[in-house]
Amino acid sequence: MNFLEAVQMFMRHLKTEKLRSGETVRAYRSDLEDFHTYLQRSVGLARAGEVSLVDAFHVRGFIAGRFGKVKKETIGRKLTAIRTFFGFLVREGVVPCNPAAQVKAPKRDQPLPRALSVDEVHRFFARNEDMPLRDRAMFELLYSSGLRVGELTSLKVEDVDLTNGWVRVMGKGRKERYAPVGSKAVDAVRSYLPVRAALETQTLGMKSHGALFLNHRGAPLSSRSVRRILKRYLDVAVLARDVSPHAFRHSFATHMLHGGADLRSIQELLGHAGLSTTQRYTKADLGRLMTVYDRSHPRSGATSNGSDKNRRVDDPKV
Repeated sequence: MNFLEAVQMFMRHLKTEKLRSGETVRAYRSDLEDFHTYLQRSVGLARAGEVSLVDAFHVRGFIAGRFGKVKKETIGRKLTAIRTFFGFLVREGVVPCNPAAQVKAPKRDQPLPRALSVDEVHRFFARNEDMPLRDRAMFELLYSSGLRVGELTSLKVEDVDLTNGWVRVMGKGRKERYAPVGSKAVDAVRSYLPVRAALETQTLGMKSHGALFLNHRGAPLSSRSVRRILKRYLDVAVLARDVSPHAFRHSFATHMLHGGADLRSIQELLGHAGLSTTQRYTKADLGRLMTVYDRSHPRSGATSNGSDKNRRVDDPKV
């Protein structure tokens, strides 16, 4: 079977059988097309066109060529896409074995989550007090409920219960969860709904598909649009340009932890499959506590100007 034909079959499988989100399907397609381009350049058009001719040597060469060019997380994601793709083809009888099955992913770095401080969150909303009602509702909801940007853009109007302060979220793996919505987010969404209704009426509701957040054409807002919109407000609030919509989710978790919430509760609110993912936030909290300790304890070993000589705040053994 032709490689690109196999990719098309796999995309249909993801959308119709696995019910993966549009963003997930696009990510798989992009990674597989990247692999196909590598095959064309390294082994020639004839071999690259036939999916059954791909072997572990090709997969390893593709992965090795990405080191130093992209992040380890990206390399791991591309390998997962290739492995899942060929696993599907094995089950369908298209290829006899999975050439990526024995290829190991690079060990991923575990950086501390990028989070805004409480003051930065307040500054973001205060300095952007004139932002359109839709945008305020979006960012209030991101921070209030700890949503992923893809979860935000997938919300339907019917998913939000403003009376009881809950939102129904479809997370990774099509796992449903309910997240609380704070009073400021409730007020922001309630103020936005008449604007959304007017836009839907103007466009005859033909494009909205019931989505909560719409663009100016009345179609569902995309995750990419949310990221682009955020950049404008970061400049106004004088915040770093590398802050992403996901930073609001990290901020939600970190501030909940600072406020005394236990890890199990945060895990459920974020929709993490395992507690190990949520435990990253304890390292972020440890860094904050070490800073406070060094500043406050008379025998902490910190220098007189409050800096630390040798302490590594990301090491629990310290």
